[in-house]
Amino acid sequence: MKLKLFIIPFICILFFNCASRKIKDITYLTNTEKTNDNKPTLNVFEPKKTNTDKNAVVIFVHGGYWKDGDKKTYGFLGRNFAKNDIVTVIPGYTLSPNANYDLMAKQIARVVEWTKNNIDKYKGDPNQIYVMGHSAGGHLVALISTNPKYLKNKKDIKGVILNDAAGLDMKSYLEENPPTSKYHYDVTWTKNPKNWKDASPIYFINDETPPFLIYVGSKTYPSIMTSNTAFVEALKPYQPKLEKIVLDKKHVPMMSHYFFPWVKRYDEIVNFINKTKI
Repeated sequence: MKLKLFIIPFICILFFNCASRKIKDITYLTNTEKTNDNKPTLNVFEPKKTNTDKNAVVIFVHGGYWKDGDKKTYGFLGRNFAKNDIVTVIPGYTLSPNANYDLMAKQIARVVEWTKNNIDKYKGDPNQIYVMGHSAGGHLVALISTNPKYLKNKKDIKGVILNDAAGLDMKSYLEENPPTSKYHYDVTWTKNPKNWKDASPIYFINDETPPFLIYVGSKTYPSIMTSNTAFVEALKPYQPKLEKIVLDKKHVPMMSHYFFPWVKRYDEIVNFINKTKI
């Protein structure tokens, strides 16, 4: 039994590697945005056996308290999406303390722009771009999808998928828990309360906000549960058919269960994409 449990994940990897082509470490910043310490890149997972060159695209942004994480960890997501004829873009971004929330969000916005301009080379439809993020990554994709300062055209994003997203209302959180050097929060959010509101997606929701699909773990951190509940309440007047799915999971398993290609999440995301296609 133990041997079978050990072998099954590797069989999955081998099988689903055949479904995708990985193009790694593509630079997405312009020359003026690069520095010696600031060279994040992205990976693309292109479906091999798709019948069209106009596939939907998911940009996935990893979490890690805005200070940790690596795009290389999430290849399983790209492979599994490829099985569903979805092109996947998985970017790296500069982490704290070398960047604050604003620089991170600007970089993720550049990923969207790069995808819009280049994804047709990888069988992706530039008019069907969706953004997805877990934890801190959920905050960043929500922020660029709501705060108008990040994207020239918010309509470039057709939908947003939040997976146990953190930081949706940093203003309220930091007013009660002022930032310190723990997790580099004093750098990530700064000590200026004006920036806390600027960093909080909940304050920028309006009738132009793209459709959201929201997952929350019933055993997640209280701050994530609280901010997601408030975010959904704020979004409901504009999106009365908002889909919020609560899973019986803790914070990390909310992401790790995507490793298995048969989990229901992939079908739910495909259905969300199909519903929001133009």
